[in-house]
Amino acid sequence: MTTATTESKTFSPRTQATAIVTAAFGQNAILTTVTTFILLYLSQYAGFSATAIGVASTIFGVAKILDAVSDPILGSLIDMTHTRWGKLRPFILFSAAPVALLTGLLFSVPNTNPTAQLIYFGIVYVVWGIVYTVCDVPLWALIGSAFVDPIMRNRVIGNVRAFGSISLGLATLGMPYLAQVLSFAPSTTADGWSRAVFTVAIVGMALYLLAFFFARERETTAQTRLSFRQLFTTLARNTPLLMVLLGSILGFGRNIVQSGGALFAVIAYGKSPIYFTFIGGSLIVGLVVAAFVTPVVLHRMTARTAAIGSSFIAAVIYVVTYFLGFHSLYEFMVAIFLTGLTLGVFLVIQASMIADAVDDVEARTGVRNDGISFATLTFSSKVMAGLAVIVFGAFVALANYSKGVEVTPDIQNVIFMSITLVPAASCVLSAIPFYFYRLGGPKSPATAPVEATVDAS
Repeated sequence: MTTATTESKTFSPRTQATAIVTAAFGQNAILTTVTTFILLYLSQYAGFSATAIGVASTIFGVAKILDAVSDPILGSLIDMTHTRWGKLRPFILFSAAPVALLTGLLFSVPNTNPTAQLIYFGIVYVVWGIVYTVCDVPLWALIGSAFVDPIMRNRVIGNVRAFGSISLGLATLGMPYLAQVLSFAPSTTADGWSRAVFTVAIVGMALYLLAFFFARERETTAQTRLSFRQLFTTLARNTPLLMVLLGSILGFGRNIVQSGGALFAVIAYGKSPIYFTFIGGSLIVGLVVAAFVTPVVLHRMTARTAAIGSSFIAAVIYVVTYFLGFHSLYEFMVAIFLTGLTLGVFLVIQASMIADAVDDVEARTGVRNDGISFATLTFSSKVMAGLAVIVFGAFVALANYSKGVEVTPDIQNVIFMSITLVPAASCVLSAIPFYFYRLGGPKSPATAPVEATVDAS
């Protein structure tokens, strides 16, 4: 029998689950730090001018394209890898240090001329994006590989999403204070941000390595030495997986609140940051609650039913929110919490459906392609985020809003439509491909393949 790993040391499913959830928590702290604070750092502490910020935004766009292209390539390389540690865990081991180093370097722009600063930032950010992909895809694929029992796997996915959202909240609220403390000065400095980010990056990647040391890939009789042709042919024939990919991308509107929430808070309620804190906090609480509850839901209904149902429920909530308006902050916070619930349900279901599709294609073809299949998860997430930014930006332009203009009810209404009616339409479209996802509900452990990891006791 060909096996995915030859290591004799095994761990209980609970130990592996704890390791993976903790690893994802550390990883999410790094991602949140970069995505939330990089523009703040560049403009307020690295001294980038408005023009330089514009160039940096272009760099972000180019890097996103490269990231998206690199996902299937990396997934293919993972599936063609064969070591004594398996095919996923080596990428986890060897990506941790580069991610930690590059994350810190992003917030360590040298105090030199603007051109040199842009060149430095551009090179580091593009490389960071590619290396982060190397650490992201195998971690998600490891969840699908380590847990044969779908019920256990769904619980792990839910916990990863829940603690990822908690990590998001902690990093968002805590990083400015950590940067202040590590500035060793009355006010926050660029060096303070550098020290804070290096600290979080090192700790985050140390936690991430727990997935290498305490999780194991399953033993499988599937073919492990695969060619590009086999991988992409199998991917093209995996209809359930392609339906998840299409449904995810069509549902990009779910991300618009995250992408435009901060600016909408300014337009709707004024410049006080407390309003964005309330709105963002409501969304995060919804994500966390849904992540814990969704595995229980999937124990009672199929992922297909849950995906379709949650999409239509989300659409209704978005439409009702639009007609209720945003003038009552408390009512709007409740609506955002409910949309966070539906988004959290979708995020768990998305990963669960991909894992089921990988198991199904292995049973049908004898090829297990965790890498390239879970690369579609990270690929779709990046496309969704990109489309959300593009569409929200288009509505901002349509509203003729810019800094300093008088905010009129018409401007507020156009922007409000972008975070309510557009997501509603997107969710309805998203439900259509999920209708063609034909895999059944969770298998019982008795009918699932033999578990590769057993309790060491």
